[in-house]
Amino acid sequence: MDFIDNNSAHGLGEALRDVLDANSRMSIIASYFTIFGYKKLRDRLQGIQDFRFIFDEPTFIKQMNREKEPREFVLSQRAREHGIGGVGLELTLRNGLDQRASADECADWIARKAKFKTSKAAGNLQTGSMFLVSNGSSEATHAFTGQNIGFTMEGLGYEHNPNVFAPITHFAGSPNEIPQTSIFNMLWNNDSMLQDVTEEVLQQVRTLYRENSPEFIYFLTLYNIFRDRVEDEGDIDTKHTAEIQDTAVWSRLYDFQKDAVVGAIRKLERYKGCIIADSVGLGKTFEALAVIKYYQELNDRVLVLTPKRLRENWTMYLGNDERNILVDDRFSYDVLNHTDLSRRHGKSGDINLETLRWDNYGLVVIDESHNFRNRPTDTTTDSRYYRLLNDVIKKGRRTKVLMLSATPVNNRLLDLRNQLDIITEDDDTYLRDDGIPSINTVTRTAQQRFKEWSELPDAERTTQSFVESLNGDYFKLLDIFTIARGRKHIAKYYTGQGGDQFPERLKPISLHTTIDAEGQLPSIKELNNLIAQLAFPQYQLLQYVTDPVRRRKYQELFGDTWGTNMEAQTNRTQAIAGLMRVNLLKRLESSVHSFNLSIERILENARKLMDDLNALDAGRPPVNYAPVIPQDVVSEDDADELPATDKVTVDIRDVDRLKLRAELNEDITILQKLHNYVQAITPERDQKLIKLADLIRTKIEQTPYNPGNKKILIFSAFADTAKYLYTSLADGLKHDFGIDSALITGAGGTQSTLKLTRTSFDNALAHFSPKSKELPKSDPVQNEIDIVFATDCISEGQNLQDCDCLINYDIHWNPVRIIQRFGRIDRLGSTNTRIQLINFWPDIELDEYIQLEGRVRSRMTMLDVSASGDENVLEGKRNSEMNDLQYRKRQLQQLQQEVLDLEDISGNISITDFALDDFKVELNRYMQQHGTQLENAPMGIHTVAKIPEALRDEIEPGVIFCLKYKGAAERTTSNPIAPYAIMLVNAQGEVKTTPAYPKMALDYMRGVCAGEHEPIEQLYRQFNRDTCDGRDMRVCTKLLEAAVSTLNGTHERNAIDDLFSLGEVNVESSERGFDDYTLVTFVVLK
Repeated sequence: MDFIDNNSAHGLGEALRDVLDANSRMSIIASYFTIFGYKKLRDRLQGIQDFRFIFDEPTFIKQMNREKEPREFVLSQRAREHGIGGVGLELTLRNGLDQRASADECADWIARKAKFKTSKAAGNLQTGSMFLVSNGSSEATHAFTGQNIGFTMEGLGYEHNPNVFAPITHFAGSPNEIPQTSIFNMLWNNDSMLQDVTEEVLQQVRTLYRENSPEFIYFLTLYNIFRDRVEDEGDIDTKHTAEIQDTAVWSRLYDFQKDAVVGAIRKLERYKGCIIADSVGLGKTFEALAVIKYYQELNDRVLVLTPKRLRENWTMYLGNDERNILVDDRFSYDVLNHTDLSRRHGKSGDINLETLRWDNYGLVVIDESHNFRNRPTDTTTDSRYYRLLNDVIKKGRRTKVLMLSATPVNNRLLDLRNQLDIITEDDDTYLRDDGIPSINTVTRTAQQRFKEWSELPDAERTTQSFVESLNGDYFKLLDIFTIARGRKHIAKYYTGQGGDQFPERLKPISLHTTIDAEGQLPSIKELNNLIAQLAFPQYQLLQYVTDPVRRRKYQELFGDTWGTNMEAQTNRTQAIAGLMRVNLLKRLESSVHSFNLSIERILENARKLMDDLNALDAGRPPVNYAPVIPQDVVSEDDADELPATDKVTVDIRDVDRLKLRAELNEDITILQKLHNYVQAITPERDQKLIKLADLIRTKIEQTPYNPGNKKILIFSAFADTAKYLYTSLADGLKHDFGIDSALITGAGGTQSTLKLTRTSFDNALAHFSPKSKELPKSDPVQNEIDIVFATDCISEGQNLQDCDCLINYDIHWNPVRIIQRFGRIDRLGSTNTRIQLINFWPDIELDEYIQLEGRVRSRMTMLDVSASGDENVLEGKRNSEMNDLQYRKRQLQQLQQEVLDLEDISGNISITDFALDDFKVELNRYMQQHGTQLENAPMGIHTVAKIPEALRDEIEPGVIFCLKYKGAAERTTSNPIAPYAIMLVNAQGEVKTTPAYPKMALDYMRGVCAGEHEPIEQLYRQFNRDTCDGRDMRVCTKLLEAAVSTLNGTHERNAIDDLFSLGEVNVESSERGFDDYTLVTFVVLK
């Protein structure tokens, strides 16, 4: 008897080589058998007589126990079965690439020489590990025994784990002198304890070299990366899941929408909240309705909160009415407007707000949830935000929250936090069990990184550079709560299987028209110079209260209204005056008619204040002056964000009347001059209006985009402009062409030349887009409306895809709004093959236009008076626009050249860039049919796929590698799927995707693998020839080295960042080698 040190150069493997010969019979009892153990002894094993192996724990058999096996036993069995392809130290990248060739040889050897059996029950074999060699030529028997010694490279002593001491005892003698021989033979013949699994082992080995379909490898990759996350997410009630699949709403969903519904329900069950942030035009309303139906089947009470202008989008599905296309689903939920949160009395529809049980809802759906992205800093006021948070969410039963918004993040990543606070009931530590100790810290850090990124040069300001600057917690936060897909994502990865398509976007038509057809009006530049000189003293009287004693009175009255001091209050009113200058310029860009109306109204206010000053001088009683901003001067976006200036009343006896009168006189003079200029521009002289009429006439007569389609949707930011266009053109269109038109301006009402039974904007839209709105055939009015003049009251939440042409009569300052407008007609499943966007631009060069905007905005003074340190509500909207006019210029240049998606806006970050939930939902669906195949699949297998023609401009030939780091994943890594990493390396060895941005590589893998259910014979045969059936993997190894080099570089940067973090420092060595990673899967792209 002697002992073998398995950590020495002469371990068990070398000892076995010394005693194995052509006449040997080998018998083993162990937990693991791997192809790499076979590979090390291949030259000896090929000639032996036979090979017998007993798995000492149940392997490759189903347990027959009545009770379900504990999870740890199931995982151990799975590990032993998967271990055929390698375990522990064997799972290196080099072995992974050689796996195919080794497996091929091993399978052939097993078929000829080997038999495998397994213990039927856990714990039945207590023999320890046993390796027996019966040498027929010398009639000598050798027994090697120890604890937990596997037929692996480590068990054989070829790989060393310095933390493990595993001595092996060696016995040698005649068969009668070695009792282990009798023990093994007794067990081998005991069918009550053992079961033959030779075929199962052989099949597992064959999986290592068989040809795999691209689709299987794609889902196997997802399985490895997301399996634990899918299993950890909330369970869905399978009974009610099956029931909603039989509903009318489910039958109307596309596959991507069904994926969103299932994903949202899982998030709601586990985290009580979800934000569906799909891009515009992707049907978030129907996704939400399917979620509502699920919870309705669970008898949950549901509340829908919606902007008032979108109320009809929800109430239309409640009635027992043939116009309700979902009437068979019998929906039952309450609908309230966002503004109802500010009311304590009265009714909203049939709901009595005074007696409503706000705290009794199981699910709250918030449409356009970005309206709650600004959290008021004054917690004492009864704002909509705090009413929702305190009375609906926090109070009473635990409420689930589903938010819908294409833009949950506007200018600040902090926008997301304010919405998440509603879901988490304002609990900053809500995700502590998920490894995020503070949501606030994560979002603030992300905001700071975003600020730093936004200041980078253009060439460096990419999505990849941004994600590399963030740590994984922000991605995890998005992954937990959001589902976000963009139009391009859906077009690439969901519509390529013969289903509905998006219409083709034609290149935008950009028009630059003069204002005055006779050319007598001064240029926009000259008019803007006059606008920039306006002081608007009537709207900022507080700055004329200069006496310290009188100022104290207003400090006491209004000091706590928005800020903490008089100076902050005064600056607020100055900011309002600045917004008015900007919006006057916008009104001029929109239409000369709207601009003239605004000038008249402002002039009237100025003269009224001057009359009050004159009356006071004449001895008449003084008045308290409360400036009322003409709402027509302010766009809808700004109107929601302006402070309530009518609450700031000023006794005009307290002002410096001399200074006020002087500046008021200057304004009146300028306003009168502007009025004199523009009042002469009648519709007959309005060149922009003339051009629009020509466009409409051409569209009606020629229908150039789709045969027979005469429909046009015309947007303006201002109701006055929309009314002007309708009044000027509608009657003529009716008379000349028999075409009906409609005017839709939200609170301004709806008009139509078509006599409708109800002149409401929803009824008008139903006749404008009867297919998408599914206008009932029984409707008494079957004629259609072909032209709609509208404001942004319908730029969200409306499906108007019957129309194929959209005209922006004025360019909205926020490009997101332009994209939202176009989303009304740019929709999946449209019957139009092509759609056209036409934009009217100011008659001025872009550089000069930007300078004009900048000069006007430079006079706006806004102070941060937020106690929390966040941007104030006005500054949050304007800050990035004011600080980076070149950023605005790039956006405008883009808009002139192409139709943009939200995720395409230059210099912008969209959360659709990061969303991974789609992959998990896909995986979950695939697992229901193929879960066993995925569970039994080994690591390191591959496929060969062809790059589709549609993706060849984006994806280069090369290899997509999925790797796993064998150590512990650092929390600070920017890789959201750590310890896994996935990258595309092209054929030249260039890493084309970063590990910090796995979505890109996963999208690429999906794009080349989706729908490929069988191995592609032509491709894999060529690959096998090129690699000598996997024996020559030098090309792949070179590409893999490039991937590992990139991973190690990223790790070193994170290790440096750790030194400067306030958290725990990662003391693990930053040095990583090629063999510190496991090859999970790889896809060769041809």
